Amino acid sequence: MPTKDGRPDKARLDRVVAEARRNREAREKTYREQALKLFPWVCGRCGREFAGARVKELTVHHRDHDHDNNPPDGSNWELLCIYCHENEHARELDAAGRSAESRPQDAPATHKPFADLAERLKRKG
Repeated sequence: MPTKDGRPDKARLDRVVAEARRNREAREKTYREQALKLFPWVCGRCGREFAGARVKELTVHHRDHDHDNNPPDGSNWELLCIYCHENEHARELDAAGRSAESRPQDAPATHKPFADLAERLKRKG
């Protein structure tokens, strides 16, 4: 809800974001703990094993990408290390069929480093 001067209520937005993060963390904690009990602590892609403090590097990947689909048998999960998990999501984006036209394009270069090259060569020679 905006303030009297029309600007967004920053305190309210901060509360909403904090609550959403708490809810997400609580949900993740629940299914992560279940997945760690069900599966060996091994990355499903690269095969690295995790133990002790390094278990925090092991994440739960939802095969159908629906973080609310958490069957108790773990059939929608796989444990991936943080690197393989990131790679998996990057591959998903690439496989989504985004054409070159749909990707954001960088602005074309405007600097022309050789614009006065002929003049410089004349002066040098």
